[in-house]
Amino acid sequence: MTGYSINLKSDSSITEIPTAEIRQQLPIISPKISHFSPLVHQRIDLMLLGLEALNVGGTERILQLSQQLGLKDIIKNRIFLWRLRCTNPLRRSYQRNYLNMEEVKALVVLIHYLAKSFEVKIRQHLIDAQLMKDKGLPVDNHYHLSSYLERFRNSFANRMNPRRVKVMNYLNNEDLLNELALSVLNQLLIAGGTRGIERLWVSLWDGEVN
Repeated sequence: MTGYSINLKSDSSITEIPTAEIRQQLPIISPKISHFSPLVHQRIDLMLLGLEALNVGGTERILQLSQQLGLKDIIKNRIFLWRLRCTNPLRRSYQRNYLNMEEVKALVVLIHYLAKSFEVKIRQHLIDAQLMKDKGLPVDNHYHLSSYLERFRNSFANRMNPRRVKVMNYLNNEDLLNELALSVLNQLLIAGGTRGIERLWVSLWDGEVN
């Protein structure tokens, strides 16, 4: 597969750039799999949570970009996006549904271009986190990084089900939740990089195919 380069408008005017061809090129690694496991749904939702935490008003940016990328056939509006994300079993509003292949492909494309647009900020946050760790200081002590971490923690607490043991463990340990937020940044850095769409797509099959 060739690399993808799409010039996205950052102003309020939306120019639709269809990505149907990109989605069609993503290979089905195992035809035996009709849907992904709950862990994949969880990972996708957490990456979107991280992208929202990188930018105030992040949900609106996600919806705007989905239109620019020609994903309106799948992400029609805020409600449709919410339903897709509620397939994450950690959510308060968890719906026992599975994302189909086209929905996962659309979200992979969306995550790639969102991560690409925040690449400088993502990279800087990770550098800052490492600097703080090297100095033996809490990552929360860094002014710019702490803003991202706080937004991530708040969103996680508001949207995830505190009755789930995994969620409870995160909510009871701020350092652990900060590490989750940073691990999401690492995933986004890869997803937004060169051939990030393919790399993210293939990584989702890890553990799904025996």
